Order: sequence, then structure tokens, then C-alpha cells
Amino acid sequence: MKKGKTIAEIRREYGNLSLSKQSAALTPFEQFERWFQEVVETEISDPTAMVLATADEHAHPDTRVVLLKGIENNAFLFFTNYRSTKAIQIEHNPHVSLNFFWPEMSRQVRIRGTVQRASKKLSDVYFSSRPLHSQYSAISSPQSQVIKDRSELEQRFNELVAKHQQAPVMRPEYWGGYLVSPETVEFWQGRDSRLHDRIRYFLKNDHWHKERLAP
Repeated sequence: MKKGKTIAEIRREYGNLSLSKQSAALTPFEQFERWFQEVVETEISDPTAMVLATADEHAHPDTRVVLLKGIENNAFLFFTNYRSTKAIQIEHNPHVSLNFFWPEMSRQVRIRGTVQRASKKLSDVYFSSRPLHSQYSAISSPQSQVIKDRSELEQRFNELVAKHQQAPVMRPEYWGGYLVSPETVEFWQGRDSRLHDRIRYFLKNDHWHKERLAP
């Protein structure tokens, strides 16, 4: 039987797509929109998936994948339970980072910034747009809390479905959006021979500037 590759032996080249200071847009939001549309056109799975990194009051880091739900006033929007672990960490430390990775195009976007709660109106509008069962799940799940088993969760969900008879529900106060306002945004384009292109935008005196980083 042929021996499989070791972890260290797993590698690939990243292609010949490129990115330069000259070709990059004036602002990171324009550049993100440009790349995001190209990614969407490739029809890859979960193009809105992003890693959200937070830290607790002891500076212990934590990460998880969440979904981008929009860009509002130059801030990246996602939604969660305000009683979740991530929300508690955000309340202690509003400095976060985001990472989008699109391997099909050998691209990633790294964002560092601060986060604040979205308006109630914005959260209400999004919550009401969700499928009914997603609304019920948001209410029935005590996110990040210990539960006995899955049947407990399913029972809470089924009771909610029976109670509301497939009717929409109001957004609970403990569920809503967060907006990440970036301070730096890096666009990474993988290249062959590991000579990757890295263009970083940074905010200085309320204006965005660009610089190239070594890979």
C-alpha cells in the first residue's frame, strides 16, 4: 500500500493572479467589493464565511467562523447571540480581527479593527428577513451554554414552532448585529514560488493609504 503524504509534504503552487499598489483600488472597501464579486462569480461555497478572532479579559485568543451579512457605513456586519462567548469577549475587548480565505482563487483578506453593536433597527430588519426556522433557532438555542443533550435543544425548538404556528417572531433583545470598523486591511494574493503579493491599507488622519508587504 502506498504511503500517504506527511503533513509537511502537503503543498501546492498558488497560481499567477497578481495584485499591485497600482492595480489596487483607492480604498479597501472598493478593493474588497472587487475581489468579493470575482469570488462570487466562481460560485465557490460560502464566500461570506470569515474567521472572527476575539480575546477575553485575560487576553486569551479565540476564533470561530461567522458569516458576513453586509457592509454598512464602511463596517463589516455579522450577527450573533449577545450572550454568546464571542459577544462576552467583545464586551471586554472591542479589538477584533477578521479573515476571509478563498482558496479557489488563492486569496485572503485580513482585517483588524474595533467592533460595536449594530442599531436595533438594522438587527430587526435582518432578523425578520431570516427563514422562520432560523428565527426559531435563534430564540430556542442558549448559545454557548452547556446543555444535557441534543434532545433538549430539539424540544425547545419544537415547542417554539408549535407555539407560533409557523408565524414570524420578534427579534429577542439578546440577539443582533455587530459592526467591525477596520483600521488595517490586508489583501493577500497567492503566487507561485511563494512570492505572494501583499497590499495593506492603513488608516491615517482619516485617509486610507496603501503599502506593499514582503510575503
